[in-house]
Amino acid sequence: MEKRATFSSTTIGLLFVAPMLVLIFVFFYWPSGQALYWAFTLEQPWGGGNQWVGFQNFQQLLADPVYWNSVIRSLVFALSSTVIAMGLALVLALFTDRELRFHRAYRSVLVWPYAIAAPALGLAFRFILAPEAGLLSVINHLSPGLWNPALDGTDAMIAIVIAFSWKYIGYNFIFFLSALASIPRSLTEAAAMDGAGPARRILDIQLPLLTPTLFFLLVINITESFQDSFGIVDIMTQGGPARATELMVYKIYFDGFKGLDYSGAAAQSIILMLLVIMLTVVQFRFIERRVHYK
Repeated sequence: MEKRATFSSTTIGLLFVAPMLVLIFVFFYWPSGQALYWAFTLEQPWGGGNQWVGFQNFQQLLADPVYWNSVIRSLVFALSSTVIAMGLALVLALFTDRELRFHRAYRSVLVWPYAIAAPALGLAFRFILAPEAGLLSVINHLSPGLWNPALDGTDAMIAIVIAFSWKYIGYNFIFFLSALASIPRSLTEAAAMDGAGPARRILDIQLPLLTPTLFFLLVINITESFQDSFGIVDIMTQGGPARATELMVYKIYFDGFKGLDYSGAAAQSIILMLLVIMLTVVQFRFIERRVHYK
């Protein structure tokens, strides 16, 4: 029989819970409440309190084409980085799961990128992808001006997508490898004895059994692409050139801390939160139907 810990006094239980409740209130509920307050108010010039304006901040944002451009860029960034990070991680996990030569070394090395902080990662890729001294400088010598993230918005978007994807390949790799390890070897061995090749075993056996992990990582990657991309964008491009990489999360920072438009930045944060919630609901509503849990 399973035994559960119980407290004879309610006070003792509350004392154990209190530190976590304080952390949640200070770092989640209090900032969220402040963001809601700023989103529906307008700061008076040179201080003097806030004036209630209702949905005026949201109306101005939704009528601003610059803001809609940041939304579109964020969606493109999220889709591109998720496809690349999950696709490459799945391929690497499938190769590692076959226990090829040096598979233990690969398993350790491929996890390391996720341990690197986003600003450090952005700084490294800023030098790696530099047009004048990085690895791609060879391309510019052969074809001058072909790669220049400092001037070309498409190149800059590609650069931040590569950097972000590289970081999350390690994260996705961990889950894919664990999911592959949980698949009974008897299934793949029986398929091999029936004449199924590696590709057929992956398509008919392993991928269907990986759908819960695929769905979980899809939700996590899309959510993180909207929230965890600030450090990479700030270090590598600072939203440029010409706002080409100004994602929603970076625009919140730029308008709030550099433009000092706290009310507008708060409204943007609310919209970002609602967008992430909507995307998550859509994934659970339509994509989860294709997930096989048994």
